[in-house]
Amino acid sequence: MGWYTNVIRSLGHRPWFSAVGRTAVPVDRWLQQKAGGRITILGRSALPTLLLTTQGRKSGQPRTVPLIYAPDGDAFVVTASNWAQQHHPAWSGNLLACSDATVALSGGREVPVRATLAEGAERDRVWPLVLRVWPAYETYVERSGRAIRVFVLTPS
Repeated sequence: MGWYTNVIRSLGHRPWFSAVGRTAVPVDRWLQQKAGGRITILGRSALPTLLLTTQGRKSGQPRTVPLIYAPDGDAFVVTASNWAQQHHPAWSGNLLACSDATVALSGGREVPVRATLAEGAERDRVWPLVLRVWPAYETYVERSGRAIRVFVLTPS
C-alpha cells in the first residue's frame, strides 16, 4: 500500500472528511462511470471501489452509488456507513427490499450479484476484512451511534 493510500485512510477518521465525502458522492459516481471505474475523486484507485446499482425500493428505478469494498474470495463486502451519519443510506434499504443488484468494477466490467446482510458469526468474520481496507469504519460506528450494516455481494 502506497503513502497516498495511507494518507487517505488516515484522513478518513476526521469529521470534516466525512462531510466532504458526502457532498462529493454525486461527482465521484459520475467520474467513475465516465472513467470505467479507473479513477475516483480520490485519484487513481487509491482504494478498491465499485459502483453498486440497486433497484429503488420506492421508485423501482436503478440507483447507483460508489462504494469502497473488501474482497472476500469472489464476493465483495460493502458497508452501509453513510459517512458516519446516524441513519442508514438508502442503497442499503434497497438491498434489503431486493437483494439482486449489479456491481461495476474498474475497467467497466459488470457483475450481477445477490446481496446478503451479514449478521452474527458471518458479520464477525467479514468486519475485519473491511477494516483492513478502511479503518475509519470503526470511527464511523462510534460517531454514528448505530450498528453499520455490512453486506456480502456474491456473484449470481
